[in-house]
Amino acid sequence: MENIRKDKAVIENIGKILLDTERPLKERFRSLFTLRNIGGKLAIKCIEDCFADSSALLKHECAYCLGQMQDPLAVPKLESVLQDITQESIVRHEAAEALAAIGNIKSLPLLKKYINDPCVEVAETCQLAVQKMEESETNEIECSQNPFHSIDPAVPLPKASYDSINHLENILLDQSQPLYRRYQAMFSLRNMNSKESAIAIAKGLTCGGALFKHEIAYVLGQMQNDATVKQLSQVLFDESEHEMVRHECAEALGAIATEECMEILNRYIKDEKRVVRESCEVALDMCDYENSKEFQYANALIKAV
Repeated sequence: MENIRKDKAVIENIGKILLDTERPLKERFRSLFTLRNIGGKLAIKCIEDCFADSSALLKHECAYCLGQMQDPLAVPKLESVLQDITQESIVRHEAAEALAAIGNIKSLPLLKKYINDPCVEVAETCQLAVQKMEESETNEIECSQNPFHSIDPAVPLPKASYDSINHLENILLDQSQPLYRRYQAMFSLRNMNSKESAIAIAKGLTCGGALFKHEIAYVLGQMQNDATVKQLSQVLFDESEHEMVRHECAEALGAIATEECMEILNRYIKDEKRVVRESCEVALDMCDYENSKEFQYANALIKAV
């Protein structure tokens, strides 16, 4: 990636694909994740330019990628997106989460400003972000304990504070517990990465608000355990569920990538909600890659540029 980062023309060509509204969404997603893997100032600029797009899903993923890159160069744009009330709530929420992932303490006053945002998903994300940034654990320590190497909105619970999967499950499902503590239990269960812990997490799809359930689905997508296909598909089937939860369930099914998952996703490829049908389109592309010899979803695009 270091050699590619030095090749301005290659990065610009990948950026053009990301910004080309005539391209299939799956190709634009591949370009986005390729830019995330490349990193650097020019890749960040290409991703930032995409916040003018009409696809809330694509903008949401742009914010996610900027957060995972952890480059302070992205902070001004992410702060701008959070403050822009014309942006969809799913995009503003992800911008707030990305700011916490980057962890620049200068963003803390802005995040505190939006802890009571009229959009509950944005408000809750900012509350979590503030608590995460005020925790003493560093992202480096967090990553070393995380087999998935993602920067998450909460750090896992200390291992000395629980004694079993059942104990963590009880915390996860207890809606009287602070949201941050429930998130901690979720990530502790995820890091166990077993069928039993995945099933425990999946029970969270039936309780809590949209933000909580959306994170449950995201974590299940990371784990890729086919024992949770039924639970994820039931939420996707429920058209009364918040679109940010249904979209994340679709992407999780794409990551699990069984034949059953593909059949389910094809059923919702023309869903009434744009963010859901676009998620199904991208998820089906993920299925293709999970079932192919291309182990690096995002890196595949580099070969074609």
